[in-house]
Amino acid sequence: MQFHSDIKPISWLKNNAKQMVETVDETGNPMIITQNGEAKAVVMNVKAYDQMQESLALLRMLADSSADVEAGNLRDSDVVFDDIRRMIAEKRNERH
Repeated sequence: MQFHSDIKPISWLKNNAKQMVETVDETGNPMIITQNGEAKAVVMNVKAYDQMQESLALLRMLADSSADVEAGNLRDSDVVFDDIRRMIAEKRNERH
């Protein structure tokens, strides 16, 4: 990502909103909006935003898992897989 070309002042945004949306959509790169020379906002396309949210969710799960390991909150894998199989079987039975 090259942020140096995707930094625009808020006055540019006011006059070029359509172009900004098209650029962000086409490049997939976020655009940084400044006000009085200071970065104030980031505009990005929806696909990139969704990917970022999914990545953050995975990172949260990893952090939670790591905390569980450190706290000793562990379960035997056989028990976990048995629970998963039981839940799948219950879902199948609910459909029929």
